[in-house]
Amino acid sequence: MYQLKHKERMKPRREKQDKVSDRLLKDIQNKLDQRKRLTRQDGLALMDCHDLIGLGRLARRIKKQKTGQHVYFNSNFHINLTNICVSRCKFCAFGRDRDDAGAYAMTLDEVLQQAEYGVEGGAKELHIVSALHPDLPFDYYVEVIRLCRERFPTIHLKAFTAVEIDYFTKISQLSLHQVLQTLKEAGLDSLPGGGAEVFSPRVRDKLCPNKANSERWLEVMRTAHSLGLKSNATMLYGHIETLEERVDHLLALRNLQDETGGFQSFIPLPFHPQNTQLSSIQRTTAFEDLKMIAVSRLILDNFDHIKAYWIMQGIPLAQISLNFGADDLDGTVVKEKITHAAGARTNEGITKEELIRLIREAGYTPVERDTLYNILQVFD
Repeated sequence: MYQLKHKERMKPRREKQDKVSDRLLKDIQNKLDQRKRLTRQDGLALMDCHDLIGLGRLARRIKKQKTGQHVYFNSNFHINLTNICVSRCKFCAFGRDRDDAGAYAMTLDEVLQQAEYGVEGGAKELHIVSALHPDLPFDYYVEVIRLCRERFPTIHLKAFTAVEIDYFTKISQLSLHQVLQTLKEAGLDSLPGGGAEVFSPRVRDKLCPNKANSERWLEVMRTAHSLGLKSNATMLYGHIETLEERVDHLLALRNLQDETGGFQSFIPLPFHPQNTQLSSIQRTTAFEDLKMIAVSRLILDNFDHIKAYWIMQGIPLAQISLNFGADDLDGTVVKEKITHAAGARTNEGITKEELIRLIREAGYTPVERDTLYNILQVFD
């Protein structure tokens, strides 16, 4: 008898939730049709919406308005210069102290060897990021860029997160503008979007108090954009942040994009807890990851591209993400270390042919791009 009453109580509740979702998504669609910008309240409602299929439908519609049937990828190669880090963020499994087992720092010759391996393998972009090493001088990082530019004059050099750029100002005693200008003159072409984590001061104070705060991250990107350096933007979600803090992060990025127009893509990154100080936290679900892609697509109306980063999502989910607003699978990557240190089970790289197959299988047209989204080849 209790079970029957329980079911009777639950049934109207589910119907009510369905009606709320229907009304919400209809209101959002009306706003989108009228080209009205979604508000913080809209974002919170979307984060709390359980109609994943409905969210995906709206996000896919916006994706197609922006990039049609195209889904992008590039041929890139990752180089992680060192894992020795003074920050030691609680969500990071990559960083080491100087005397830890597995700690390393590449020599300039080793960097060039890795770069040559990547370029010979077909990479058109070198993605160079590092930890915050306590001893390496700023000149080392300038030389990395200068030598790579001299050896590979046509390769695109995307290097150093905003957190690293901020750290360079501290070890060099140079201004933010001077650091970025020096790197640009050495051959830097653009910046990746890492280090944004979640902008909430509450979260950063608990998880990464020893590196650039949110205001500084945004200032670095503002300065880079003013110098003509494009960048990406990220958010690491699925740890201790709230849904409100996720929405506020997206709105902060949207505001800066209004100001500079320098962001090329947004990359939502699901947190991998294994081997971190937050290993008790459960990994985000596929439902949550797809919702994050869709909501990002809807809120970030001034971002042309949303990436489904297959390294962190996994290839099957990244492929499904193409129907939830994503229009980019990143690239071949080849040697990714940071996420794999946190237990990622994906391959460290993927072939160009496999990316083309995955995109076609999802019903889209594969497009090889360069880092700046210039189209290199359309695979009809």
